[in-house]
Amino acid sequence: MAAWNESQAREILRRHVRREGALLPLLHDVQAAFGHIPGPAVPFIAEALNLTRAEVHGVVSFYHDFRDKPAGRHVLKLCRAEACQSVNSEELARQILDRFGLEWGATTPDGRLTVEATYCLGLCASGPAAMLDGEPVARLTPASVDDIAREIG
Repeated sequence: MAAWNESQAREILRRHVRREGALLPLLHDVQAAFGHIPGPAVPFIAEALNLTRAEVHGVVSFYHDFRDKPAGRHVLKLCRAEACQSVNSEELARQILDRFGLEWGATTPDGRLTVEATYCLGLCASGPAAMLDGEPVARLTPASVDDIAREIG
């Protein structure tokens, strides 16, 4: 992912500024370009869309898919919804968090892995569920969690 670049951000903004409800699509494109929503993007977007910085920050901090720091090379989203909790997801989540020495939302010091909570992947009948680098993983077990950890390194 690229470092913050105002001219690249202006190009992204140009594609959205006249749209109704431009903020969310603009934030998605900024994150796709930079890997996160960099600090300088918040006042830049706020000014362009005639919003306050607090409004932009509020949207970034409200939605779990937006991040204010770059993610690791791998992103593991673990479902914490009730259906997955009922089939042992919390114990499996603790297994992976402990293995990498992380808490929710953290990234390993070497930038290898970010572990995030999500609250439904739509795989309720196949829980516990996760998403690794955008690919769904269903019916997690202690063994499959170990396999994921080995795959990540």
